[in-house]
Amino acid sequence: MKEGFDLKEELRKLPERPGVYLMHAKDDEIIYVGKAINLKRRVSSYFRKMNNRSPKIEKMITLIDYFEYIVTDSELEALVLENNLIKEHKPKYNTMLKDDKSYPFMKVTVQEDFPRVLFARQMKRDGAKYFGPYTSAGAVKDTIELVKKLYGIRTCNKSLPKEIGKGRPCLYYQMKQCAAPCQGYISKKEYAKRVEKLLGFLNGDYKKVIADLEQKMKEKAAELEFEEAAEYRDLIDSVQHVTGSQRVVKTGGIDRDVIAMARKDEETVVSVFFVRDGKLLGREHFHVERSGEDSGTQIITTFIKQYYSGTPFVPNELLTEFVVEEQELLEEWLGQRRGGRVHIITPQKGEKQKMIDLARENAKVVLSRDLEKMKREEARTIGASRELAKMLGIPSADRMEAYDISNTSGYQSVASMVVFEKGRAKKNAYRKFKLRTVTGPDDYKSMEEVLTRRFTDERFDVYPDLIMMDGGRGQVNVALRVLEKLHLNIPVAGMVKDDNHRTRGLYFNNEEILFPRNSEVFGMITRLQDEAHRFAITYHKQLRGKEQVHSILDDIKGIGPARRKALMQHFKEISKIREASEEELMEVNGMTAKAAAAVYQFFHEVTDE
Repeated sequence: MKEGFDLKEELRKLPERPGVYLMHAKDDEIIYVGKAINLKRRVSSYFRKMNNRSPKIEKMITLIDYFEYIVTDSELEALVLENNLIKEHKPKYNTMLKDDKSYPFMKVTVQEDFPRVLFARQMKRDGAKYFGPYTSAGAVKDTIELVKKLYGIRTCNKSLPKEIGKGRPCLYYQMKQCAAPCQGYISKKEYAKRVEKLLGFLNGDYKKVIADLEQKMKEKAAELEFEEAAEYRDLIDSVQHVTGSQRVVKTGGIDRDVIAMARKDEETVVSVFFVRDGKLLGREHFHVERSGEDSGTQIITTFIKQYYSGTPFVPNELLTEFVVEEQELLEEWLGQRRGGRVHIITPQKGEKQKMIDLARENAKVVLSRDLEKMKREEARTIGASRELAKMLGIPSADRMEAYDISNTSGYQSVASMVVFEKGRAKKNAYRKFKLRTVTGPDDYKSMEEVLTRRFTDERFDVYPDLIMMDGGRGQVNVALRVLEKLHLNIPVAGMVKDDNHRTRGLYFNNEEILFPRNSEVFGMITRLQDEAHRFAITYHKQLRGKEQVHSILDDIKGIGPARRKALMQHFKEISKIREASEEELMEVNGMTAKAAAAVYQFFHEVTDE
């Protein structure tokens, strides 16, 4: 136990009140967060001998070094705090959603004089009407484009009616996608009628919209206005495309989420069907990690806590495959988030049970598909790094660091360090180096400087299992010399390219190792080499770009960014600044007589040379 932490005394001091407890390991890592209606009874239970605990919890208990707790006024407060702490710390023994998604809404600002239709990621209490959430941001954007064409509703940020008549109508007016209320081209009353039709459409009144469009199309065709008739035909197609995928279900117009799951070994997928106003709008799937020993009830309960703490919309009703834990508490919490009553139901028969079956079948399909995908991904990453270690005869290749030098005729030599862990790029561990001691195009000396700096810098708190050099024998020998000087024993391999600059093999222990081009190892090494080269080139371009935007005006004493900008805005070209007299320079905003004289003298001294 942690020094100074007396377990018996701390257990004795625990209050018999609601709250949240945090279990810590020896390195202070939070490994579990839980809530309790009675902290004393719940936390004490971890340290008593019990026979009905899962192996996962038994393992966790052996790692507990100390605990801390936070008292709350109610179990509901404890539930909210538990959710927040789990999201923040991601404890290794809590079951976690792998997905962190937000779902889009359509927002109609009915509280404004001339309402707008907008894309929104959050539902706020701002007086606007929200429609959704939708599972596809693309579908929301498509629908917004459609309703602009149908009703001419604006999407701009102009403050109306205050700004009516200011400026010119925008391009959307020219494209017949906005009625231009900003210009007074439509009255507030007429605009309100369009907004009313828009709201009817978003509430599902599609048949009336299609009927109106078909009537207008026929009228234009009868008048031989075929181009306009074709426009109405295209609008009908767009409406059917946006609304055609919405299946009607027998829900009596209620908003409902249907939640079921599928699992195989350690993998679990939770499927959610979104039913809004009696229509199945879409579905989404979530992978759950660390769920191997949890029951279906525990997984669905955890899912509800974590998912609905992050989504801005809570429906009237949740249908769940398994009975949830603490149902009344969850319903109370969800009701507070919704602003109205929420019911959690576990159906056993009828239409609701069929919806659960459908969600479960979809979860099975996704799990089967993703398991294959995960197997392929594991083969090209973890499997490839293990195979590489086996080929080279080294204990591990879990962490590989690759280095590359980039310069243009020795100008601004830079180096990149990219990191792969378990076969995947770990971009937050990448580093770039600007060469300090080497001038000219000397890749060997440049690499010696970079490696020396990397392996003597105390900020690097981990060493690689394998160093990969972009090159053959020469680069490998440079790395080995640096490691020998620093008394480090790390395997080094060179990534050798063929005459077409494609990866050919590895130079290791004074011999070249070749491998099949279709192997996972070959693919991983190629990705690593390409990434090292890309990262170095990108950094080099950044530095070159900074040099190129350096202005000659920066070399004039007394001319800072503000005066440089003012000079360029006034004269447009450097040549005109060069030709200007001191009196003309004084006309520039912010220029003093001293600054104008400095500019004039600078250019004339330069010209005289």
